[in-house]
Amino acid sequence: MRRIKGFFLIAVSVSFLTFCNPVVKEQRPNILFIAVDDLRPELGCYGKDYIHSPNLDRLTEEGFVFKKHYVTVPTCGASRHSMLTGRLPGSKADIKNSASSVALSGKPEGQLPETFIHYLRRNGYYTVGIGKITHHPDGYVYGYTDPVSDVLELPHSWDEMLLNVDRWGTGHNAFFGYADGSNRNTLKGRVRPYEFAEVDDEGYPDGLIAKTAIEKLRQLKERKQPFFIGAGFFKPHLPFNAPKKYWDLYDRDLIPLSSNPDLPQNVHRNSLQRMGEFNNYKLGEEKASLDYSLSEQYAKKLGHGYAACISYIDAQIGKILRELNKLELDKNTVVVVWGDHGWHLGDHRIWGKHTLLERSVHSTLILKVPGEEGGSSIEKIVSSIDIYPTLMELAQLNMPYETKGRSLLPLMQNPGESSWKEAAYSYFKTGISVRVPEYRMNKYFREEQPDVELFDHRSDPLETKNVAPENPSVIESIMPVWEAGNTGLFAK
Repeated sequence: MRRIKGFFLIAVSVSFLTFCNPVVKEQRPNILFIAVDDLRPELGCYGKDYIHSPNLDRLTEEGFVFKKHYVTVPTCGASRHSMLTGRLPGSKADIKNSASSVALSGKPEGQLPETFIHYLRRNGYYTVGIGKITHHPDGYVYGYTDPVSDVLELPHSWDEMLLNVDRWGTGHNAFFGYADGSNRNTLKGRVRPYEFAEVDDEGYPDGLIAKTAIEKLRQLKERKQPFFIGAGFFKPHLPFNAPKKYWDLYDRDLIPLSSNPDLPQNVHRNSLQRMGEFNNYKLGEEKASLDYSLSEQYAKKLGHGYAACISYIDAQIGKILRELNKLELDKNTVVVVWGDHGWHLGDHRIWGKHTLLERSVHSTLILKVPGEEGGSSIEKIVSSIDIYPTLMELAQLNMPYETKGRSLLPLMQNPGESSWKEAAYSYFKTGISVRVPEYRMNKYFREEQPDVELFDHRSDPLETKNVAPENPSVIESIMPVWEAGNTGLFAK
């Protein structure tokens, strides 16, 4: 680490790739990729009019909001690994947070899979990562309470990997940081799952991520080289910490409680989760459990915190987008805003992710593409693995290998494209899920019954009841689609 302007900046510069000869074409677009942790589609542009998200809502006026975007794994590291490589999980290692560090870190260049960042880099792009793009908040592989290592999670993807950790000292501490410089890790969980400090935006790490991104945009404008910037924001991941001014945007009484707060019928508890992450915040007023719901008062407070964090991140994204426009880079920059998975805000009594239910795998995806007339909502089912081939087409590059992902450009050009096959696959808890237009079907490789779940989204979009037993013909009709996503992940 080196000290810059009174704070610590974790950074790396790596030499340009030499194992291939990049072919650089003129007028390739820059790419600004913004990852937001735990961001379910809880935004004004997704119909949540009680959320203050003016900057992201404005982005959709010029871009495209994908209303039915699904991630492949409902946990941070594995979801990001699948998205970055464009591949469905093919092994149990692929559904763990360590997916990228196992598959990519320390591996020789030229080995597959290859992130789209790596591929862009070896084809003439200057690549900068800021914050959490993979599982580790600063891009380096080390334990939550360990000293910072020099081992990159994506060793061949970056020209620069940056995070201003300021008074928190390490990326992991910053990720779980509080305004006074403390963190969940060193306090061994003796913290609350929320905070509203009287600080400015840079009083929490996400404000510093936005600041660094703006500084890099100014520098990259002068390089005269296509660039990729990945900015990975921490919130609204727990703890729900944000400057008080974002909490003050809301009247807590007007924040709705979950509309499906009860356990889903005819679903084994092994399909759900036990809230280990949430309950790790030991000073929280209540513990979450599948046996009961949190009190209305506490659920409202947590929902308030989640909403405040969204507004805080929306403001940081707005700063970056305004700088992009000010520098006149917006004319040739693709903007992607992606949530790595959803989150249960008391839905099915769950506070967290880690299920194959809609709330956990349905997340935010917004794209703005120069030259494409935006302002459209796309209702077709799409997957995170579609991002890789989309960016390759926009960058005028061929896919380096075959994937099940498809470019989203045809949908942006024609949102009603009739040839688009709607099926999105997700994997977790010994189960594989497929989302098709009218149903979600989950099949688990386990002894506990029922091991097949069917949710009818025509009459039950909140997935309150598994109707598989009374619909064998529907199961039979969906099974071939489900089988197309069975990668052998759970084969004995």
